[in-house]
Amino acid sequence: MECRSGCGACCIAPSISNALPGMPMGKPAGVACLHLMSDMRCAIFGQPERPAVCARFKAMHDVCGSSKTEAMWLITELERATC
Repeated sequence: MECRSGCGACCIAPSISNALPGMPMGKPAGVACLHLMSDMRCAIFGQPERPAVCARFKAMHDVCGSSKTEAMWLITELERATC
């Protein structure tokens, strides 16, 4: 599956427990990453400082669903189930 243009759910819904550039305490669930641009793309995509957890994330239908709304719900539910 290709990443859905204009989505950004993976940069909002999950928490990131490790430090990332500009967010030394990580990122809480439901909060947009500091590096999420207005067009919902990552400003540090492909950069060495991009967190490993972000680099490992792969868009898949069972996580991203068929819309941004569904992706937000699915990723939020996964976050709740694993916290």
